[in-house]
Amino acid sequence: MKKTGKVIKTLRIEKLIYSLIIFVAVLIPIANVFTKAVLSETNIEVEKLENKISKQTNINDSLDMQINELASLDKIQGVANNLGLSYNNDNIKLIISD
Repeated sequence: MKKTGKVIKTLRIEKLIYSLIIFVAVLIPIANVFTKAVLSETNIEVEKLENKISKQTNINDSLDMQINELASLDKIQGVANNLGLSYNNDNIKLIISD
């Protein structure tokens, strides 16, 4: 009679082990698919951010070009002439430091 008690306990432990193995065997592929889906979404977000960065860089370059055009000596002289200002070389003083 005692042998049957041990057999029953062994069967319960075996059932628990088999159930655990089946659970892990099902869980691993599901976790793998979930991880790949999250990675794919992250890659899409990275791509979108890279596109935004590229567009903003182009905008910044364009604005730099506009700044350089507006800050050119010819443009400044044109605006000064329109405002009635003139370039007088006698009013320029050089400061030389040692």
